[in-house]
Amino acid sequence: MADELLERLDSVQRPFTRALDLGCLDGRVGNALKARGIEVISADPGYRFAKAAGGVQCDEDRLPFADASFDLVVACGGLDQVNDLPGALLLIRRALRPDGLFLGAFTGAGSLPRLRSILLSAEERAVARLHPRIDVRSAGDLLARAGFALPVADGERVTIRYASFFRLLDDLRGAAATNLLADAAPPPTRPALARASEAFTAASDADGKTAETIEIIYLLGWAPAPGQPQPARRGSATASLAEALKRGKT
Repeated sequence: MADELLERLDSVQRPFTRALDLGCLDGRVGNALKARGIEVISADPGYRFAKAAGGVQCDEDRLPFADASFDLVVACGGLDQVNDLPGALLLIRRALRPDGLFLGAFTGAGSLPRLRSILLSAEERAVARLHPRIDVRSAGDLLARAGFALPVADGERVTIRYASFFRLLDDLRGAAATNLLADAAPPPTRPALARASEAFTAASDADGKTAETIEIIYLLGWAPAPGQPQPARRGSATASLAEALKRGKT
C-alpha cells in the first residue's frame, strides 16, 4: 500500500511542501516524503508508533490540526479501523489547504473471503470475527460526501498464500485486523478452530499453501479550490457512448 501511494504521488505534476503522514506506523511513508523534500508531520493512534516518529498520538476521526494546515495528507492502512470514517474524511479535507491532495489506502470489504467462509462453516453459526469494512463504491461516495473535489476510489486484489491457518490468524492479530467491535463475541472454541484449520489445509494447493485474498481500496481527492477542473454538466454530452461501442465491435 505504501509503495502504491508513493507511486501515485509521484505521478502528480505539482510540488508539495507540508504533509501529514496519518497512521505513520513504521515511518516508511513519512521518510519517503521527507526524501522528496517535503516537511512531514506524523500522527498515529498508537502511542509507540507516534512516539517513534516524533509525531502526534491521535485518532483519525479526532484530528487536532487546524484547518488548511497541509497541502498533502497521506493515510496508509488505518482508515478501515476508524469509528467514524465519514467524520475522519471530513477532518482530513478541512486540514488540507485549497487544492491540497489526499491519498489513502486501506483493506476493503472483499478481503479474506476464504477465512470468512471457513469460520462460518466451522462455527456453524454467524459470528462477527472481523470488523466491518466498506467497498469501493461506498468509499467513493464517502469522499464526495466529505466535500472532496475530483474524488477517485479504486481497488486491487492481492493474493497471500499461507502454509498454516494459525499463521494467518497471527498476521491478522498483529495487524489489528480481527474484530475490533466493542461488543465482540467470545473467541472460537477449540473444536471450531480445529475444524477451521482442517478446512483451510484441505483447500491448499499442491505445495501445501492455501491462498487468501486481500482487497485494497485506494482513495484520491482534492480540497476544493477555484480554477479546478469541473465535471461536465449532466446532459451536456455531444457524443453517444452506445454508438462508440457499436463502432468498436465492427
